Amino acid sequence: MQFGGGNFLRGFADWILQEMNDKGLTDHGVTVVQPTPNGRVDKLAAQDGLYTLCLEGFENGEKVQRRKIIDVLSDFIDPYKQYDKFLSEAANAELEIVISNTTEAGIVLDPSDTDLSVCPKSFPGKLLAFLKARYDHFGGDMSKGLAVIPCELIDHNGDELKRILVELAHMNGMDAEFKEWMTCANHFTNTLVDRIVPGYPHDEAAAVCDKTGFNDINIVKGEVYHLWVLQKDPFVQKIFPADEAGLNIIFADDIDPYKQRKVRILNGSHTAMVPAAYLCGIDTVRGAVEDEDIGRFIRRLVYDEIIPTIGLQTDETYEFASGVFYRFLNPFIRHELMSIALNSTSKFVTRLLPVYNDYRKISGRSPEHILFAFAAMTVFYRGKRGDEAIALNDEKKYLDFWNDLWNLSDPDDIAEKALSAEDIWHQSLNEDDNAEIVGRYIKNISEKGMRSALRDFMGEIE
Repeated sequence: MQFGGGNFLRGFADWILQEMNDKGLTDHGVTVVQPTPNGRVDKLAAQDGLYTLCLEGFENGEKVQRRKIIDVLSDFIDPYKQYDKFLSEAANAELEIVISNTTEAGIVLDPSDTDLSVCPKSFPGKLLAFLKARYDHFGGDMSKGLAVIPCELIDHNGDELKRILVELAHMNGMDAEFKEWMTCANHFTNTLVDRIVPGYPHDEAAAVCDKTGFNDINIVKGEVYHLWVLQKDPFVQKIFPADEAGLNIIFADDIDPYKQRKVRILNGSHTAMVPAAYLCGIDTVRGAVEDEDIGRFIRRLVYDEIIPTIGLQTDETYEFASGVFYRFLNPFIRHELMSIALNSTSKFVTRLLPVYNDYRKISGRSPEHILFAFAAMTVFYRGKRGDEAIALNDEKKYLDFWNDLWNLSDPDDIAEKALSAEDIWHQSLNEDDNAEIVGRYIKNISEKGMRSALRDFMGEIE
């Protein structure tokens, strides 16, 4: 069972399942559950789950372009409309694995999920209702537990999901026997995923359909590079032997070093580049990295502020960072900045805030590039690029926060309120002279434009 039918899971996890099936290691089929009211299960169902995956990039120094029809998706459920069908899947004795990607904002505790007779709002709420239905159907049989493999980019994603489920079960007054079954029979696996999957290739879709002879509205495009690191668990390794498929998949005793390096360098630079690059009139990752000003800003952020906070061998980390920039420049991939902009507020918390905190511990001062990125994000959430409205896509509570912020007129007031929002950042960032610095950046960006402000900033730190 898969919570999510978006680009990433279809371009990464479902491809890996396909490879495992094709090599005779498994015979998996996937039931896709739509995690939010707005999703694409109807579009997937309309094609019987079939879609084209286009993998393009460089492999061993050579250009690679591959096309593959993925056929592992077998059933599709919108739990908001088919809640009974969703719960009935819990009785499937052949079900072994749950995979999810509900973005960083998905693994959260929603205190309102206390009526499981109707579809819960949150992903953990849905999973709790599903596990309770499975427990009840099989009478607490310990052999009917599942491997739960989340792909969300948060620290210790499996552990955090398990912790929230336990708390939510307690809030719902569930008995100790069920909670013991949930935590002991099921295996919550910490993971790290890595593949750039920009999604539907609008400019190439017609040509792809001509080649495949398949009128496909669900095409997914991704890079060739992939990495999946999973924490070792004998149960998970037995039923999900992905490391035997000849792919870049690792079962590790400790995934933290892999995760810290990847999330901070690749995802952190993504999150930092989006507001600045987009407000400079740039629309893609490649365009941002190739741009003289944005490219210089992002490289300095990575090498001067991010890498010093990563607890791995410096040479190895520099090599990884170099590879990331090489991947960003992949000529076959058009990775839209606005696709990365989804849930930028929570992404700042998970991807850049740990760097901010560790950098302060090391140096005793705030990282200047991250403060500028914070200011750029603040102006981005004003929702304007020149005369063009920005299609902001974030949780309502965050959109309301930014909207209220921009009812203020003074950049210093905006900076102080933004930095002081402990309910958003889980700490106050209004320390030392951060408010003065960020206020100055916001004023400069608003009055002179992003590019001029960025050049002024880069000059400040020469």
